[in-house]
Amino acid sequence: MTQPYYETMYILRPDIPEEEVEGHVTKYRDLVIEVGGEVLDNQMRGKRRLAYPIAKHREGIYVQLNHNGDGQQVAPLERAMRLSEDVIRYLTVKQDGPMPAPRSQPASASEAAAEAPALEVATAAAE
Repeated sequence: MTQPYYETMYILRPDIPEEEVEGHVTKYRDLVIEVGGEVLDNQMRGKRRLAYPIAKHREGIYVQLNHNGDGQQVAPLERAMRLSEDVIRYLTVKQDGPMPAPRSQPASASEAAAEAPALEVATAAAE
């Protein structure tokens, strides 16, 4: 049986500078560690268009934080996000199952095209 973990996805305002984005990512990662959790993975998903406007923003910077712990780390993390003016939306979900392998972003379009056939073969073999 696998141990459950938590996945927190949060959306930052699109108009904040890159240094502040990194500051928020570091702040929330350190907060989880400070309250006794363990950070498993932290992925920047980049700026994307929102499905509907949130606080008059049509885009947002998505960040995914996977963390482990007894659940006591969720409340302080969400409280810090709620109080931040730069976080426009957040959601924490408890996951039961194996942690997905972190996906690496290809550096160029040619690498992405080279990886696509291998992914299709692996998916077909799994079925």
